[in-house]
Amino acid sequence: MTDQAPNLVVAFGGVSPEHEVSVLTAIQVMSALSDSMYQIQPLYISKSGQWFTGDNLKELENYRDLSVLQSQAESCYFNRDELGRSVLEVSKKGLFGKLTQHPIHAVVVAFHGGSGENGAFQGVCEQYNIPYTGSGVLASSLGMDKVKAKQLCEANQIPVTASLNFYEDDWEQHHQTIMEEVEQLGYPVIVKPSSLGSSIGVKKVEHSSALIKAVETAFRYDAQVLIEEAIQPLIEINCAVMGTPESCTSSVCEQPIGSEDALSFADKYQRGGSGEKGMASADRIIPAPISDELTHEIRSLSEYIFRVFQASGVARIDFLVQEDTGKVYFNEINTIPGSFSYYLWEHSKLNFSELLDQLIETALENHQQKNGRILSYDTNLLSEKAASGIKGLKGVK
Repeated sequence: MTDQAPNLVVAFGGVSPEHEVSVLTAIQVMSALSDSMYQIQPLYISKSGQWFTGDNLKELENYRDLSVLQSQAESCYFNRDELGRSVLEVSKKGLFGKLTQHPIHAVVVAFHGGSGENGAFQGVCEQYNIPYTGSGVLASSLGMDKVKAKQLCEANQIPVTASLNFYEDDWEQHHQTIMEEVEQLGYPVIVKPSSLGSSIGVKKVEHSSALIKAVETAFRYDAQVLIEEAIQPLIEINCAVMGTPESCTSSVCEQPIGSEDALSFADKYQRGGSGEKGMASADRIIPAPISDELTHEIRSLSEYIFRVFQASGVARIDFLVQEDTGKVYFNEINTIPGSFSYYLWEHSKLNFSELLDQLIETALENHQQKNGRILSYDTNLLSEKAASGIKGLKGVK
């Protein structure tokens, strides 16, 4: 394929405990698009934050030794060419290596956790006016912050579990008071970092003696910790939603199967077969073995939550269902779900390649719509202030 084909950047990796999970998703994406109309340009962000590209980044086996992988890859960054187009600029290796520029058609964002999923990378794309898949800066940041996500849901009458949250300084100075508040929630409770996914740092605590260790483990990953009441008996049900806030549709529901009441990282990525399948390797029942009424409730609620968060592309919404009462609680929204939850859309006769095509098309439509708005205001304000000097700047806000 020549460089004249549209350049599709697949961005993944990142400074995140979910770095490896992101690599798995990106490898799946690049494999699914290998026969597409696009020239695939990997954009791998290392654990130290360096940007790399190169064909060696397309093969999973090359990630066995990250130091070798990075030594063979090429440094890259976003830039603009002489025509003002956004490009992926690549520094070729060697004494006589030259910079090459690849105009960017769109970016498939395949990060999980960290600055790749929390809106920071999306903000970089916005700065360079690059179309990108998935949610924008606002929805991405809200989705990553479990505390703010719960508060947004509460404000929109979406049921959530009782909880409390606190920062590390609060814990150091008032841990006894916090432990008393946890007692009021009632054991067992779920302890989790506020801004991580893939169940990293999450622990179910049955009694007060285990609480301190669980909280201190969570603080290893985040400056804020969330403690929630544990729903018992529990059924976990997930549902994906695709589209935009203006028009979206929900997938079938799934019931993930874990070795404990709360799914662990191992349940999600290290059970059920080959690790290269990412979230697709986890044990689950699809469609979920729940009533038609409950299925309808969860799918409708998923679409409502998708709109409330102003999400875009594909998101997966995870719910907690109290088995004996059938009451449904919002657990979290994943604005970049593992493997893009393609296994849920396969039940709607949409394969992975077609799903990616829709995500890219939505990204381009969102970008076109944004650029169709008025993005500047024609004014001679600076000319007027320059004429009046520094005194004219007083009162300017």
